[in-house]
Amino acid sequence: MRLSLLHRIDLWARNLVPFALAALLVVLSLAPLRLSGFGAIAPWLPLVAVFFWSAHRPDLLPVWAVFLLGLFCDLATGGPLGVSSMTLMLAQLAVRSQRRHILPHPFIVQWVIFALFAVLAELVLVALNVLIATDFIDARPALFQALSTIAAYPLFAWLFGQAQRTLLRAH
Repeated sequence: MRLSLLHRIDLWARNLVPFALAALLVVLSLAPLRLSGFGAIAPWLPLVAVFFWSAHRPDLLPVWAVFLLGLFCDLATGGPLGVSSMTLMLAQLAVRSQRRHILPHPFIVQWVIFALFAVLAELVLVALNVLIATDFIDARPALFQALSTIAAYPLFAWLFGQAQRTLLRAH
């Protein structure tokens, strides 16, 4: 059966939802809040998107999209190029490999698993930044960023779940 042009455009737009939402979170995480020092501990929202979509719909968030999200993060924040991309792609790989163990659990267990991933991702970010800078950096902001990312997960997971149910229903 041949799909009409409008049906193909609709399908393409629906498949773009996870990437578009993740890109929106990158932009949202860069919003100036005029709080001194908040940028260093603000939630790393792209990690939330990568974790959720890699667990629930890995087919809709390919590796190249995660690479672009990380590159966008690095360009927008002025960080070393590739650090966010590498960290997000490693997180995606880990979540995809464990998704059959993540999905059957209730949300609270998934949240705990996400917390472990968030802490590990922050450790990878710090380690990569130390390797690039060849100097030690203060890791305390990374700990607080991990905690704020963990705290933000339920809200964004719920929003992504709503998007998945309404926009990404089986076609």
